Amino acid sequence: MEKQTNGKARTNDEEKIQESHEAQANMWKFVFGFTELAVIKCAIELGIADFLEKNQEPISLNQLSVALGCCSSSLYRILRFLINRGIFKETSTKSGKSGYVQTPLSRLLIKEGENSMAAFLLFESSPVMLASWHNLSARISSKDNSLSSFEAAHGKDVWKYAEADPKHSNLLNNAMACDARIAISAIIDDCPEIFKGVNTIVDVGGGDGTTLRLLVEAFPWINGINFDLPHVASVAPHAIGVVHVGDDMFNYVPKADAAFLMWVLHDWSDEECIQILTKCREAIPQDNGKVKILEAIIGEKEENIIRGSNNKKLKDVGLMLDMVMMAHTSNGKERTTKEWAYVLNEAGFNRHTISHINVVQSVIQAYPSRFLPCSETNLKCKLCWFIFKWVLHDWSDEECIQILTKCREAIPQDNGKVIILEAIVGEKEESIIRGSNNEKLKDGLMLDMVMMAHTTNGKERTSKEWAYVLNEAGFNRHTISHINAVQSVIQAYPS
Repeated sequence: MEKQTNGKARTNDEEKIQESHEAQANMWKFVFGFTELAVIKCAIELGIADFLEKNQEPISLNQLSVALGCCSSSLYRILRFLINRGIFKETSTKSGKSGYVQTPLSRLLIKEGENSMAAFLLFESSPVMLASWHNLSARISSKDNSLSSFEAAHGKDVWKYAEADPKHSNLLNNAMACDARIAISAIIDDCPEIFKGVNTIVDVGGGDGTTLRLLVEAFPWINGINFDLPHVASVAPHAIGVVHVGDDMFNYVPKADAAFLMWVLHDWSDEECIQILTKCREAIPQDNGKVKILEAIIGEKEENIIRGSNNKKLKDVGLMLDMVMMAHTSNGKERTTKEWAYVLNEAGFNRHTISHINVVQSVIQAYPSRFLPCSETNLKCKLCWFIFKWVLHDWSDEECIQILTKCREAIPQDNGKVIILEAIVGEKEESIIRGSNNEKLKDGLMLDMVMMAHTTNGKERTSKEWAYVLNEAGFNRHTISHINAVQSVIQAYPS
């Protein structure tokens, strides 16, 4: 009995240790989570995907760096990081050299691509939009919770800011157009029947008119009214079958057979949504009119998913979007099915249906009457003359050699040693922190991107690169011990 109890105790202790290691690994991912956004933005700005798409064959690092006007060693590190995430692929050129090609994921970064998401990422990663995230805790801590994080950062809400800054307004419109191309394509493929019998449609908050242009191309009998604020509608490009009207949706909505709202209502509170939807109800026929809404529908409590999504990887996007609403708007939020039912009913829509399509949003159709639609482990050292922890990765090879040479000169030559705690990244396809006992610590390439962003010449090193700098600094022998942390332990001996 005692043995069984002791066995259970040991098992519990092991589980706690494992959980601690798992938590630590996850926390590193959170600490450096921004690197993915920053590096993908860099790739878009450099035009890597655009160049590879034009060539349609493996391109060597030298060719790519010359074409883009980039430093080849830095470009290699960027590509190594992205390849580890399925963005670009390394393969052989005709001459047998290493080259790079596109992947389905990297094609989404083509600036003018049909399904490109480049504009959306450039918008969300812009300094203007990122600034609001630094005010999130201040907003939540305030008693009235009325001042948005965006407004705290910029002194005005996101709409007034865009009106005053044409460059930012263009970024916003491009991002919305980017999403429209993806979402409308899914609607056309999955549920085209929702546009049968619709002769006129008003796109409320339609931006530059991309949504209606695509709908009119697919359903040429439709006449579209692109409705947005005057500063948006006045610069929207001409499109066949589409007229642009500028005004405020809280004042009125132009008459049409159907009203269409895509990613508009999540920007507003329940009360404001009811106002907008009421104006939409007043604009459509009461006997057979309808309002079509494209929005994410999140699950309740423990489900925490976008309901009905056919793609498992979209499950957490709804909660991310809810945080975006908290950071960028005063009262906006993503809604559950019950919350959508509430605002629709309050706005005079007695019936609604939901169709799930293979994108982030679902299609909600609302009807105004009864019309029915068809740890680190302990490290014990007897002789620790010099210890470096995350110092050398801040410096170039030459600078590391200088530092290590000074350390070698400062320690006993017979029994001295230098102990270094640093990440050791793998070569090429391995792209891991070597020797880690924790699968989630494998990605040392994030740290390499941090060095590129935060230092002049710093970098994470492979085992071969560590051997080079140590040997050049006069350390003829070194050992590497892998521990359950991001770093490994390198012990270097001067003779």
